[in-house]
Amino acid sequence: MFRTIEHSLFLGLIPVGTILIGGLIAVFFKLAKTIQSTILHFAAGVVFSVVAVEILPDVVRIHRPLQIILGFLTGVMVMLSLKFFIKTLEKKSERSIEKKSFPITLFIGIAIDIFIDGLLVGIAFSVGNKEGFLLTLAIGIELFSLGLATATSFREKAISKFKTILCIGLLSLIFLVSLALGITLLHNIKDLMLEFILSFGLSALLFLVVEELLTEAHEVKESPWQTSAFFAGFLLFLIMGMYL
Repeated sequence: MFRTIEHSLFLGLIPVGTILIGGLIAVFFKLAKTIQSTILHFAAGVVFSVVAVEILPDVVRIHRPLQIILGFLTGVMVMLSLKFFIKTLEKKSERSIEKKSFPITLFIGIAIDIFIDGLLVGIAFSVGNKEGFLLTLAIGIELFSLGLATATSFREKAISKFKTILCIGLLSLIFLVSLALGITLLHNIKDLMLEFILSFGLSALLFLVVEELLTEAHEVKESPWQTSAFFAGFLLFLIMGMYL
């Protein structure tokens, strides 16, 4: 179990910083699609490593199939519903008549996605310090790529740099709030409920890797170097997990 709520929130500043850095880079520089794809591959490998090495063994060790099945299926259903909702918002944003109009529907979808990320990190901290720390780093890399993508999308819609930076800052704040909520709500949770929540987090993170990070990474023609980034991320966090 995590040492203190304050300690966990302090570590939560890592993803807050990475989404800000990613957003600022995209505001002032235009990165090639291949570079963004490489980052997405790496982030997918990192998150998958944390899931496979740190979270999955805890779920298996619980050995209570009913709670695990219910939590896992709930996670899949929530993420599928969330994906459908966000896709609907993105389509509405794309149909906007004025190119310079603020993409509020797109922003709402991204905000919901980030809110879920914060809750997932809170779930990891409820398992232990090591799991929480590793997932914080993994989500931090994922949010770096999300910050890049968000700012790039806003640039294409001719949104001003000031508004873009303001929105990225608001998204980082949303993550911190959701992390605080997750940690606070799970601080004294009973073991029976923890099993449900842990399996929920497992399926949600797997969904994040397969349906979001890798799907977006494959939108451009990839090279062996980009594919290798996935395995590099997995191996890096596998080794880190051995020594932390």
